[in-house]
Amino acid sequence: MIAGRRRRITAVTLGAAVAVGAVLGLAAPAQAHDYITASTPAEGETLTALPSDFAITASATLLDLSGDGSGFGIQVTDAAGRFYGDGCVSIVDTTVSTPAALGEAGDYTMVWQVVSSDGHPTSGTIAFSWAPPAGAVAAAGADTAPVCGVESGAVPEPEMTTQATEPATPSSEAPADASADSANDSDDSGSTLLWIGGAALAVVLAIGATLLLVRPKKQ
Repeated sequence: MIAGRRRRITAVTLGAAVAVGAVLGLAAPAQAHDYITASTPAEGETLTALPSDFAITASATLLDLSGDGSGFGIQVTDAAGRFYGDGCVSIVDTTVSTPAALGEAGDYTMVWQVVSSDGHPTSGTIAFSWAPPAGAVAAAGADTAPVCGVESGAVPEPEMTTQATEPATPSSEAPADASADSANDSDDSGSTLLWIGGAALAVVLAIGATLLLVRPKKQ
């Protein structure tokens, strides 16, 4: 009797472990996001030669739905807060890059942002130093962040507008992009709660089955 009861307890315990492991194993991939695998420059690196591009490489193909790099950016500043580069980025598979430009020797910071394959933006900073070789020509920095296609220091011309003949009617509808983001966040939250609830239910059922099997029978 004792041996049989022990076998039943072992079987129930193993079953509960398998159920919980399966639920948590399925939940983990759903919560995983892309991560950065490489960068130019690397964190804390001292550059002694100017690379052709500053770049960030992710673990999966980056999501550029618009095709114009919206949501992506790389900005490089020196210790005085001056900006370098033209503000333009190129996205190819897992890598976003921008033409490299630096001023005088010193400490710099590269701020980057990408859109992961799951649609979520990811950003970060990389600190590095610049020790140019003799004869290197320093680029002129700017007081404001560069905008791709706009010359540094230039003021964009205002767009021509026409006066409306009728007053605009406020719309109660939320922007489509905001609604889509809210729906995506709700789906992620609902998925997380579903997996957690499933894991909790599996544990409760396993404990209940164990108590029923080990309970002594009435004489």
